[in-house]
Amino acid sequence: MKATLDACVLYPPVTREMLVGAADARLFQPVWSARIIEEWLRATRKLGPLAERQARAEAAGLLARFPAAMTPPAPGLESRLHLPDENDIHVLAVAIGSGSDSIVTLNAADFPRGVLAGEGLDRRDPDGFLWELASHHPEAMQAVAAQVITRAETLGPPVPDLRKFFKAARLPRLGRFLAG
Repeated sequence: MKATLDACVLYPPVTREMLVGAADARLFQPVWSARIIEEWLRATRKLGPLAERQARAEAAGLLARFPAAMTPPAPGLESRLHLPDENDIHVLAVAIGSGSDSIVTLNAADFPRGVLAGEGLDRRDPDGFLWELASHHPEAMQAVAAQVITRAETLGPPVPDLRKFFKAARLPRLGRFLAG
């Protein structure tokens, strides 16, 4: 299964790490473009130069780990596509050009289901997408969550409650599932 990851799901660290961890576990193939990655990196600028440098280093690591994920939009495709936000047309073009099954995004209004269905795509919110992966691959997703929590705890206080941790990351269904 291929999923195009919108910049808005790469920006939040917990969401990004859960998606990347699931991709590392080969539960899906991630897809993005240079423009999607650059949008994520631009979003980190508001957090300061250190955050942007860290994000750029992380992006370089992702590009090295998933070289096949980098997909340019198909030439000429963008001119025939229409979305409520013209700035998102490139995401749709990348998804179509890569043969993705879905676009994982938090921007439901910008990716109408009818438009995506006409292109053979589904829109997935990251919580539902990750919850579905966890439902089908519970051990793998528990391992991914454990890695994400370990990393979070190296940067801050211990995570005593999985539900609260994932709810704060806008992944409440996943948190309920993982907390059992």
